[in-house]
Amino acid sequence: MEVRLSNQLPDYPSFIAGIRRAPDRGYSLTPAQTETALKNALRYIPEELHETLAPEFMEELLTRGRIYGYRYRPQGDLKAKPIDQYKGNCLEGKAFQVMIDNNLCFDIALYPYELVTYGETGQVCQNWMQYRLIKQYLEILTNEQTLVIESGHPLGLFRSRPDAPRVIITNSMMVGMFDNQKDWHVAAQMGVANYGQMTAGGWMYIGPQGIVHGTFNTLLNAGRKKLGIPQDQDLRGHLFVSSGLGGMSGAQPKAAVIAGAASIIAEVDSSRIETRHSQGWVQHVTADKAEAFRMAQEAMQAKEPISVAYHGNIVDLLEYAEVQSIRIDLLSDQTSCHAVYEGGYCPAGISFAERTELLSRDPDKFCSLVDASLRRHFEVIRKLVARGTYFFDYGNSFMKAIYDAGVTEISRNGVDEKDGFIWPSYVEDIMGPELFDYGYGPFRWVCLSGKHEDLVKTDHAAMDCIDPTRRGQDLDNYNWIRDAEKNRLVVGTQARILYQDAEGRLNIALRFNRMVRDGEVGPIMLGRDHHDVSGTDSPFRETSNIYDGSNVMADMAVQCFAGNAARGMSLVALHNGGGVGIGKAINGGFGMVLDGSGRVDEILRSAMIWDVMGGVARRSWARNPNALSTSAAFNEKYDGGYHITLPFIPKEDLIQHIVRTSLKHKS
Repeated sequence: MEVRLSNQLPDYPSFIAGIRRAPDRGYSLTPAQTETALKNALRYIPEELHETLAPEFMEELLTRGRIYGYRYRPQGDLKAKPIDQYKGNCLEGKAFQVMIDNNLCFDIALYPYELVTYGETGQVCQNWMQYRLIKQYLEILTNEQTLVIESGHPLGLFRSRPDAPRVIITNSMMVGMFDNQKDWHVAAQMGVANYGQMTAGGWMYIGPQGIVHGTFNTLLNAGRKKLGIPQDQDLRGHLFVSSGLGGMSGAQPKAAVIAGAASIIAEVDSSRIETRHSQGWVQHVTADKAEAFRMAQEAMQAKEPISVAYHGNIVDLLEYAEVQSIRIDLLSDQTSCHAVYEGGYCPAGISFAERTELLSRDPDKFCSLVDASLRRHFEVIRKLVARGTYFFDYGNSFMKAIYDAGVTEISRNGVDEKDGFIWPSYVEDIMGPELFDYGYGPFRWVCLSGKHEDLVKTDHAAMDCIDPTRRGQDLDNYNWIRDAEKNRLVVGTQARILYQDAEGRLNIALRFNRMVRDGEVGPIMLGRDHHDVSGTDSPFRETSNIYDGSNVMADMAVQCFAGNAARGMSLVALHNGGGVGIGKAINGGFGMVLDGSGRVDEILRSAMIWDVMGGVARRSWARNPNALSTSAAFNEKYDGGYHITLPFIPKEDLIQHIVRTSLKHKS
């Protein structure tokens, strides 16, 4: 058995006009580092091709800031096919090929030619040589082997056993002193670091649907907590404004309409607007600020939902609203601020085309324009908030970017960013206490047959597993899955997302595996967003409602990854960075192939509960009230097989008295 690239030079593929391309990421290597980068890329290539490919790779590095190995990209669109059309020695090996191609197809990938799935820089792997080798390995993988992937590089196949993971992935796990954006940028240019985002490098992205449900939940709960909307009503008559229509942010208008809101989403890239409009994810398009607000106001008066894409900069849109005294109920931002100086945020005052040119021609000027724009953005949000707008950071590192731009007054403690910022993260205010602390998170599945009828059957089966009278969250989720078909959420292959707690996920997973066993549906891939109860440690997002000081610790995500590997999930992944940037998060996730077997039933019973309750337990130990009650109820129900350590809660007045008295005596 030998896995290697052919010594026959592939034909150079053509690039289809109209497909988005990643900007030049910047070349900043020393001559010695450049030599290493070329050697690193050429080690995938048979020696007789080095003289031909070395100049090509050098040109890519100088003009794109990365070596992508375009020569090795397959021609055309990489649409996911039904699983039985892939080669493989085991079901999992074929299933992962479905997922990889789905991440890279033209309908889903942000920059498909550069292997970027979403989030400006989130890649399946670093280059097309890695892609080809990974595909070869997955075609020969057996159920007694594990494929190891390190930052996109297929390290090799290693003997294991049927109940071990078939694939283990890590991305950009940098040593602490080098765990920063500058050193990562060098490592990426040298071809040794891959930004996996949350689910791009873990091969589990299912298109923008993956975030629609979370945005739907966020908007509804924001309305309930901040606007006084009753549990059984939606956001009709209220206005939501945000920015971004990319791979993740493109979910915002769709989610807002499902939640009943009027929404205006600003976007500077016309191609992203065209994509979302053609897919039906945004209803109206305008470059006129007054027209955008007029359409929204008319819909609000009629109590009808509407989504409007404003082609322009969010800063200009908000400054117009402030000057015109237009009330905005809910306000956020979902530009890619984890890569704020790499093109993820377009400064006010320049066009998208000028942004792309400046990134390559004058990056220092671009960075200064970004900082100036962020300061303007901060000032207009502050004015709107003073008038009653509820602003929340949507987990894109927006407020950290503002802080890094020199706006220190956004710091909550006035000293640094460790205690967060003056405005809440959506996890801190909404997602954490209302969903994560109970165990609800972004459970998802893919019908590997590619058959739409399989998706419809699984929708109905999942709905049967939900008791809508148990909690308000269950009613929201029941309504979501009930209406999923009519809301036309699928982009790419046949997939679904449904927020569920630990027991909900387990019950649905077991039901699906039985359906596979009984021949009702084809095989199914289970997974979740890494942005989940246990999946991610990030003080500015997923763990922003952790107040015991452990919000800066990454133990939970690493333990979740290790525990899922130990319990035999089909695929386990651990990444650095995620949606907030290198050094600001550690995140992990899984993929589980349902083949109908009893073996899979046993893995599900062990792993699904662990995957969720490990995070609820950590949140309970941090003294989060809803996590405390959830953990106590879990201990009672599962007594004998599980037990979560519960904290004793001291009285606030006792602690305050002791601290005040002791410090007074000390001074």
